[in-house]
Amino acid sequence: MSSNSIALRLSGMFTLVALLVFLLIGGALYQQVDKGLGLLPEAELDARYSVLESTVGRYGTPEHWVKINNKLKLLGEEDKRIRFWIISGDQHYEYGELTPQIRAFAQGPLGMRDLKLPDQPYPLKVLVSQFPAKDQRPALRFMIGIDTETFFQTQHHLLIALISLAIVGVLLASALGYWVARIGLKPLIKLSQEAQRLAPPLLSGRLRLSPLPPELEQFVDSFNSTLERVEQAYSRLESFNADVAHELRSPLTNLIGQTQVALTRGRSAEHYFEVLQSNLEELERLRSIINDMLFLASADQGNKATKLTSTSMAAEVATTLEYLDFILEDAQVEVQVSGDAQVRIEIAHLRRALINLLSNAVQHTEPGQVILVRIEAQAHQVSIGVANPARADPQRAFATLVRAILSGGCVTQ
Repeated sequence: MSSNSIALRLSGMFTLVALLVFLLIGGALYQQVDKGLGLLPEAELDARYSVLESTVGRYGTPEHWVKINNKLKLLGEEDKRIRFWIISGDQHYEYGELTPQIRAFAQGPLGMRDLKLPDQPYPLKVLVSQFPAKDQRPALRFMIGIDTETFFQTQHHLLIALISLAIVGVLLASALGYWVARIGLKPLIKLSQEAQRLAPPLLSGRLRLSPLPPELEQFVDSFNSTLERVEQAYSRLESFNADVAHELRSPLTNLIGQTQVALTRGRSAEHYFEVLQSNLEELERLRSIINDMLFLASADQGNKATKLTSTSMAAEVATTLEYLDFILEDAQVEVQVSGDAQVRIEIAHLRRALINLLSNAVQHTEPGQVILVRIEAQAHQVSIGVANPARADPQRAFATLVRAILSGGCVTQ
């Protein structure tokens, strides 16, 4: 599938959104759990100390101290994570493996502290407390330590679990996002398939407006409007081709017939001169038709006019009517012009268009009738329309002849 696929783009966006959400939620969750895990060793040490505080601080005789040592030893054997140290000025009232590092550590401040031993990969969380002298027992420092390896491992496992869940969640969101995007794009795919079936000469079909998502209704409406304009243009093209064929057939038929008759037998020089003169007239007619076709083709292609001249549209219409004066007089047809506009336009193209349209209007107008020519100035263009008096509604019968785009000087018909 193309990398420009909308489904893939939407899937990628779903993936980024899911990744961002998982990062935010996972990060916040990890911080909260990490904070809670960090408090567990301290809470457990406080619980242990609260149980032993009264026992250690109450008794100060050697007999009771033996019992305290046995109790501490039993507690250490029950839970290998827990360690006890007692440091004092009398060796009889000490307990644990009292290395120089431990003795130095015990002289530090009281409270919760971290102790890193050489044989331990993780630091110990140690609660340091002090008991005053009592009876025969001197003052001492009492320390309870707990191994934090379990808490660090739990923290590490939690991080791995969150990362794994985030990866699975992102992949799942990407797959589901692609699936949802494909489902959401089904109407667009159906429209594309339906549009592919619309091709000349079958242009009368239209895309269905319902049932469609609201986002596609405007697109379908615009596409159908475009199809309607294409169908109209295609119909005009077919009509134009038929008219051109009809116009070309008459002079060609005359040329072929006259030439064949002249070649059937010997003729006088005068007769050949008359035939050539008649053929020349037909050839001039052909050239005029071809020039008109070239003009229409260049106009339909939207070629820019280059020789622009500021002129009055009404004055140009009047000049064209003077040129057609004999044709109008012979046809006994009158032309009325209304409106005017000053524009920059290529006069040669304008006059050719006016001659073509007015000549056609004269041919389809009965003697004594009036042809209406209207000039209208609009926002960014000027239009000239010709109304055939035979039309029932002259206002709607005005066909746009010329639109002079003031900004570009483009002439189209």
